[in-house]
Amino acid sequence: MNKKMDRRRAISISTALSGLCVTPLLWAQPAKVARVAWLTMERVEPDTPFWLGFRKGMHELGWIEGKNVVIDPWMGGGSPERMRQLIPDVVAGRPDVIVAATGSVVPLLIQANVPQPVVFAQSSDPVIGKVVQSWARPGVNRTGISYFSLELVPKRLELMKQLLPRLKRVAIVGWPLHAGEPLEIDAARLAADNLGLTSQYWGVATVPEVDAALMDIDKWRAEAILVFGGAVAAVHAHRIAAHGTGHRIPTVSAWRSFAEAGNLMTYGPVIHEAQVRLASFVDRILKGAKAAETPVELPTQIELVLNLKVAKAIGIEVPYTLRVRADRLIE
Repeated sequence: MNKKMDRRRAISISTALSGLCVTPLLWAQPAKVARVAWLTMERVEPDTPFWLGFRKGMHELGWIEGKNVVIDPWMGGGSPERMRQLIPDVVAGRPDVIVAATGSVVPLLIQANVPQPVVFAQSSDPVIGKVVQSWARPGVNRTGISYFSLELVPKRLELMKQLLPRLKRVAIVGWPLHAGEPLEIDAARLAADNLGLTSQYWGVATVPEVDAALMDIDKWRAEAILVFGGAVAAVHAHRIAAHGTGHRIPTVSAWRSFAEAGNLMTYGPVIHEAQVRLASFVDRILKGAKAAETPVELPTQIELVLNLKVAKAIGIEVPYTLRVRADRLIE
């Protein structure tokens, strides 16, 4: 009887010690390092705001590069074909999440049918563009932030009207293939009608098309230009600015970079803030959330930027009421 008890006690002690021996070994296992691929169509320098913003957002959420996450930047250098060639290498690196920091990368990822969840930032309507099935429930392995907001279109014209009370003719410039463009055109035309403005739309993409449109806009005797947020505003901002200054035609669009490039005014989302917020999508996915069930969001911060140097160059006096409303003045 005592031998049986001793044997049972020995087995119990052995089991307990075995458990104690295994536990420290389990604790000692290194935590998995997450891998994130960050893609942009543009050229990126170490101090590029988009790149810094996303990394800042990740750091604030507890993701420390080199410790529990690796963020690999991939750049198309302005060439869609170059980015298309890079995507197989991106996938081969087996990232846990792919971030499309610029919207032009998204269709390339869709065409490549990448298996990883994709977090995007883009200017077009993601449903009309067939990037997701719905805003509330994407239904595919993609989610993120869309800058597409019809509510901001009339506000830009209202601001221009405040700046130029006698404004009568406004040219509207955009990219016909931009998902949601017809909705933006309708919103702009309705807003122009409500303000007593005559409007006309020009669809452009290439440099020759932009130059031809600007010549037509001159002949049409436009007194201001509304440029939709997207590829035209981003790629051709300097060209439009040079024309606007040279012909004394004020221009308004959505993103701060448009005003920084020498145009008069922008009213729209704070793109840097949106890039920081992309990290929250990545954080949720890395912690188990499914992109297909994570709603697409709009930016939460809107800013008014006025370029006072341009206003002076084209002979416009910016009212005090607009100056004090501006989030940023370029002087």
